[in-house]
Amino acid sequence: MTDPIGLSTSTIPNPSPTTLLHPRREPFEHGLLPMQKLIFTDPLQALTSLKQKLVSSSIQRVDSAALADSLQISLDHARLVLDTLASVLHSESDPLVTSRFDDVDSVGADLLDLILFLYIQSYKRLLPRLHKDAAAVADVWPSTSAFDGYLSALSPLQLVRCNTRRFLPSQADEEAHQLSYLQKHLANILSLLSEPVEGEGEESLVISMEGFEHLGFLIQFEDKGSDGDFLSQAAPIFANSDPDMPAVPVPASQVLGWLLQNIASSLEHVTEKNPAKENGPPSGSDQDVVKASPSVRSPCFIEGVSKSSYVKQASDLKNSSLKVINCHDSVIYILAPLRYATIYGCSDATIVLGAVGKAVRVEHCERVHVIIAAKRVCIANCRECVFFLGVNHHPLIVGDNHKLQVAPYNTYYSRLEEHMTEVGIEATINRWDDTLELGMIDPHNSLSHPAGVSDAQAESATRLDPDHFTKFLIPNWLEGESTGSTKDNPFPLTDPYLTSQQKNQNNLGETKQILREAPLEENLKRELSCALHVYFRDWLYASGNIRQLYCQQSD
Repeated sequence: MTDPIGLSTSTIPNPSPTTLLHPRREPFEHGLLPMQKLIFTDPLQALTSLKQKLVSSSIQRVDSAALADSLQISLDHARLVLDTLASVLHSESDPLVTSRFDDVDSVGADLLDLILFLYIQSYKRLLPRLHKDAAAVADVWPSTSAFDGYLSALSPLQLVRCNTRRFLPSQADEEAHQLSYLQKHLANILSLLSEPVEGEGEESLVISMEGFEHLGFLIQFEDKGSDGDFLSQAAPIFANSDPDMPAVPVPASQVLGWLLQNIASSLEHVTEKNPAKENGPPSGSDQDVVKASPSVRSPCFIEGVSKSSYVKQASDLKNSSLKVINCHDSVIYILAPLRYATIYGCSDATIVLGAVGKAVRVEHCERVHVIIAAKRVCIANCRECVFFLGVNHHPLIVGDNHKLQVAPYNTYYSRLEEHMTEVGIEATINRWDDTLELGMIDPHNSLSHPAGVSDAQAESATRLDPDHFTKFLIPNWLEGESTGSTKDNPFPLTDPYLTSQQKNQNNLGETKQILREAPLEENLKRELSCALHVYFRDWLYASGNIRQLYCQQSD
């Protein structure tokens, strides 16, 4: 069974000219874990053996203990695998998706979904293209750090610095790369989903409709939503099955041929629709660019925002995924419920993400304050950043990170709890400081790394000093006419941070009272008031917060 499937000589239904196949982005963007023991030299052979071992034990749903034993990994890492799989599964009704964090072990993962998840750990991400204009790089990244010389030998940070958004892989490039990966590995993948029958040659492996549905973890069709639809409904291979009778298994070679035809058609379509562009000046400005994708299958982009403030409400975002890319020296508010979010290549910014029900990935950022309410957070290759977290699962830290700090969630807006309920975030569970660190080197990129570094653990984050913890206030006017019931931070604070916040509030109240009760003549009160206004104005300019007022006045 370890031989890949050959193409069938039997008749293969022609791919529909109007139905295009697409890779599901979520497993490739949020489902890859930098764990060497999940990457196999021969994934087909290794996963076939794993499948046979678990099937022989009558295991159809795999828990942490069985997975840890099979892969020789720790229970914590096995639990991480199951949790990450839950965050990228295609079926919202799967028990692993609907279970609470503490119930993951008792529920376990479907065996075939787990096999596919482990297989794609061999995927290599598409690398960004180099920038030709050094002056443009200096304009985007004006500062240097003592870490630069050290990091250049260890991580792709310097490479990332040499790219603005337009020189990172486009959505079309990434889709073509993922399609090419599936095209190369599809025979192996179908072998793992197939079952042997008595017979000789190419017809000895068959795939059932149920097995075919598991491909929905990796692929979807253009006229179908990203979640919840049956993949077999779009496949003519099973289209004529009697709905009142179990579908007859189909030769795996026939399924392979049909899917390869569709992938080839889709690759051709992507190439024709999005021809490769040479590095050069973009057609429009990089500043304050927001792109809404034409379908819910692709994310919305907020990119190139610089020295500005930006606000997006739930009514502004029709997509369930969002990417904030290459935003600098700005404040960005995303006051909306989302499924997935990515923050990439930002610096000297404050970014507020409302409620993210699946996963957030923050990557290649510097000196950024990120305020997130989410189920899961992954931090990769960042430095000098502070994360204010309301997170239900362990924050994952991977790659080259330096001087990271974590703190409890510190803000609210009126519809926050409504949005959290919508995407399934529990305010009573906050594992903001219970981080899990993996390796410094990401095996999913194709950059070369120095020998001996591959097994090094990522640098952990430190807790923010409670004396430096402050409540972040989102101005009421940013919400427009949107009103909700949230009046305060829904995540309870631990004692040191609660004490610090109460101390700050008490100090402010005492200062206000002293000023009100100061025995000053009216002219002196006016002078004091003017002095306070001057100091406040100076602070607004020095901190850059004056931009927020200007930006909101101009909206």
